[in-house]
Amino acid sequence: MNLYELNLVCQNYLKRNLKNKYQHVFEGIAKHGSSVLLQKIYTDLYITEGGSGKVNEEHEVRQIESKFNSVAGQDKPIKCADIFKPSPGQDKPNRRVLTKGVAGIGKTISVHKYILDWAEGNNNQEINFIFPLYFRELNHMRNKKFSLMDLLYCFFPELKQLTVDIQNKFRVLFVFDGLDECRLQLNFHANESVHDIKVVKSLDVLLTNLLLGNLFPSALIWITSRPAAVGKIPPQCIDLVTEVQGFNDSQKEEYFRKKINDNSLASGIISHVKSSRILYIMCHIPVFCWIAATVLEIILSSGHTQIPKTLTEMYTFFLTFQTRQKNIKFDNVHDLEPQWNHKLILNLGKLAYKQLEKGNLIFYEDDLRECGIDVKEAAVYSGVCTQIFREESGIFLGTVFSFVHLSIQEYLAALYAFLEMALGGKDIISTDPQKAESMILLHKSAVDKALDHEDGRFDLFLRFLLGLSLESNQSLLHGLINRRQMGIKEKISSWLGLAGHQGQLEKWQMDNDETIRYIKDKINYVSSSERMINLFHCLNELHDHSLVEEIQRFLNAGNLSEAQLSPGQWSALVFVLLTSDQNLDVFNLKKYVRSDEALVRLKPVVEESHTTLVDNCGLTEESCATLTSILGKQSSKLRRLDLSGNHIRDAGIKKLCSGLKNPNCSLETLRLSDCSIKGKGYAALATALKSNPSHLEELDLRGNDPRHAELKLLIDLLQDPACKLRSLRQERAFHT
Repeated sequence: MNLYELNLVCQNYLKRNLKNKYQHVFEGIAKHGSSVLLQKIYTDLYITEGGSGKVNEEHEVRQIESKFNSVAGQDKPIKCADIFKPSPGQDKPNRRVLTKGVAGIGKTISVHKYILDWAEGNNNQEINFIFPLYFRELNHMRNKKFSLMDLLYCFFPELKQLTVDIQNKFRVLFVFDGLDECRLQLNFHANESVHDIKVVKSLDVLLTNLLLGNLFPSALIWITSRPAAVGKIPPQCIDLVTEVQGFNDSQKEEYFRKKINDNSLASGIISHVKSSRILYIMCHIPVFCWIAATVLEIILSSGHTQIPKTLTEMYTFFLTFQTRQKNIKFDNVHDLEPQWNHKLILNLGKLAYKQLEKGNLIFYEDDLRECGIDVKEAAVYSGVCTQIFREESGIFLGTVFSFVHLSIQEYLAALYAFLEMALGGKDIISTDPQKAESMILLHKSAVDKALDHEDGRFDLFLRFLLGLSLESNQSLLHGLINRRQMGIKEKISSWLGLAGHQGQLEKWQMDNDETIRYIKDKINYVSSSERMINLFHCLNELHDHSLVEEIQRFLNAGNLSEAQLSPGQWSALVFVLLTSDQNLDVFNLKKYVRSDEALVRLKPVVEESHTTLVDNCGLTEESCATLTSILGKQSSKLRRLDLSGNHIRDAGIKKLCSGLKNPNCSLETLRLSDCSIKGKGYAALATALKSNPSHLEELDLRGNDPRHAELKLLIDLLQDPACKLRSLRQERAFHT
């Protein structure tokens, strides 16, 4: 066998191994779940090109809710198979690609599909070798030293057969999956430079040099990450950012029809999911689609009368069904009612809560033991706690644990907080001993904790905790575990150890009423739109829709522009607009209330709009400060702004120019006709556009009163090749 044939054998051996590894996927828990062919169930994901590599600190469910109202066509879709091909207008291919997306959105499945297509000879055959590496495994090797080749030999021993230098003779792709799970420092600034793939260094040094292009400069690199961790990689180390946005509406339906063999049942599931906006939004996440399909297939096929419409109901059903599956598969118990392992549920909840506080999605055996969990027992708790265990090249890489999805972790953490109060009168959130034996104070502690975390870490936890306080959700858990034929309140009391305290349940309902009042009071004062929106979702979990119904009555009557709204009603209006199924492409303030206060109150809606019309609304320079903060926000979608006919004057323009100068500003059209702008305002606009010349294309300044010198500054920008301004509308002719 000649050298060429040896190298080809090595490549084919790698392809065969990767095909065997990735052609099957497990739904639910790895090793114990149902193995299916990836090609059979794979549904294309909506992936977009471009976007920022900056950190997004919103809670991931909020990011999904926000994207649900995104303007169609703003994002440029890209096929996963094409991510390394040159973008339009570029000569060189993309060498380093970062793909971001929230937990469970399909990043890893996209990686598997890309590798499987390559291994089967379907796509990207110009690549000779693909080396998938997972940060959760690399974490175990962070204190060891390797050369890059030694590292590859550990994971891909077939490479030892190569007879030529892999760096100079082959096109190679490194895939680093799960940057958010990385526990390496990735010290790009302090690490020494390395250029030889055979030099032994720490793993941290090898990875930073690989990304910087010092090591193996011809290699393609693909990194996947949750949005909160993308800041670990400097922007100069990334050539293209893509984002997995999950399933679009048609892909959701396609998934359910592939997953559910009965077409009529699949149609029923699709219809039900569409009937609940929050469930439909969550179905952007493929993992949630699996949860919904698991639950709804059983419920609809069995004729169950209670069908989940809230997140808490969906996850409570899911826990119940998965527990019963565990009873059947591992305990050979086929009762209709699940047999609960109370200790394990509490310990899993404790683990979920402690790791949620730390911001961890993955954890190790020591973390489990700290919470009293037997590793083997947790590994078979089907669908609830997943054990990921891999052993390659004879090297024990350790055992890593995680929940099926972040939302499962948040649900179990909330269940733990609820049970600790119900079983022992213990408020795990507050350390104040005076708060013992009070569900309302637990609720208040949880509300305050969620509001104190700007990253939204406890938003979904709070929704679940409040939802679990409802008797209807408690019945799903507690009624099923007690076979005795007794009233539901007696069932709950018996399991929670509240026998003889039937009045406690009625007290909890009173506590819920007080919780609702507490949340409404917080809505009046909370400044963060993300936290405010979550509080409305909390009210939904408690089945209180009063504020939203008041606003709907105003909207239906068509007299909202004349209404005197309270702070809570303003917040309800924002919530209604942001969660409606109407396109937020164009925001017109004249539909609501023409005032500076209205613009401030509706700021979150403006941030989601593509075009904002606030012309002739009696606005002053105060509104320019609000618009400036929107223009400077990374996530703002605002591209066209009409401020015409407002008395904002030069002082307002100067404030607005602070936003125009911001690198995040992407405004393309700005209309400022009849805004009482004079020379200083024109000069400020010219300075702003010169300092940030790459976005604004059209500027309308008719009906203002500039001096010739300041007007010339703007006209000169039309001839500046660095400035994108192409249209300047003004009435006064310029004379030299």
